[in-house]
Formats: sequence, structure tokens, C-alpha cells
Amino acid sequence: MNIGQKLRQLRLRCSLTQQELANRCDLSKGFISQMESDQTSPSIATLMDILEALGTDLREFFAEPVAEQLVFGPEDIFVSTDDAGVATAWLVPNSQKNDMEPITLELPPGASTPMDDPHAGEEFGYVLAGSVRLHLDGRAVRVKKGESFYFSATRPHRLENIGKQAAKVLWVATPPSF
Repeated sequence: MNIGQKLRQLRLRCSLTQQELANRCDLSKGFISQMESDQTSPSIATLMDILEALGTDLREFFAEPVAEQLVFGPEDIFVSTDDAGVATAWLVPNSQKNDMEPITLELPPGASTPMDDPHAGEEFGYVLAGSVRLHLDGRAVRVKKGESFYFSATRPHRLENIGKQAAKVLWVATPPSF
């Protein structure tokens, strides 16, 4: 690990000059410069002071970055089917920990999702196959293949398949609620 280069990157990310960082840590600008060019090494105590001024700590500074998974395939999908035959497929593992949760819903003819109680957040859906009826706060709207819906989740809502064929919907909720 190149400590000097990593400290320089942190300093720049914090939009600090070498002089500003030196002032915050009671060090000289020359010392900061020498440290960033790996001409000198700070003591542990000095490094801890510098990292505190940069908004981090030793553990975070020396932690190896974890590769973030960007692409998810069939092996990552978890599917659950309820008694009515509605299949929910979670497309991203552990997405309930994130800000949004993408799923697909497959509803056989006549099936519906349970009424979702009002909650904070937003809901988005795109009908991939068939058609559904969106029930939202006492109102019912038909949504066909190729159409989408978007609403504030602060009102009761559910989907119902009113067609003669299975319906499939890509649904994204924020925050996660499935």
C-alpha cells in the first residue's frame, strides 16, 4: 500500500490544500508534502491525527476495498410463491438493505397482491406481460403491457390480474417493502 498516495487522495477528496491539512494537524506543509511523496513516514499517533482531520480512521484507511457486485444473474434471484400462485422474484440479493428493492411479480389470472398499507416511499412498476389493475387508495386503474405506474406509497395499494393470461410486472419500491 502506498500510504502517501492514499493520504494525498483523501486530502484532495476533502478539498484541502497541504497547508490547510498541516494547520489542522499542527504539522508543517513540508512534512505533509514529504509524507505524500513517500519521503518520510508519520508515526502512528501522527497518522491517526491526520486521518481524523480527513474524516476517517486507521481501520477504514487500511481496509481493503470490497468489490461491489454490479451485475446479477439467474443464480442471484430468489423466488417465493404464495398460496394464490403469485410469484415474487427478488432480483438483487439483500436489496432490503438498500434504498430501493427491485422485484418481478407474476400473477396468474384472477390473483392479486395483498393490500399494502400506507408507508413512506415510492413505488414504480412496469408491466412486462398481460395487464393488471392497480388499486390505489380506493381508485382502480388498468395498466397494460408496455405501460408503467408510479406513485407515493403513502396510500393503500395492491395489484390484481384481471386478464385471462398471467401478468408479469417489474416493480421497484423505495424504501424496500417486499
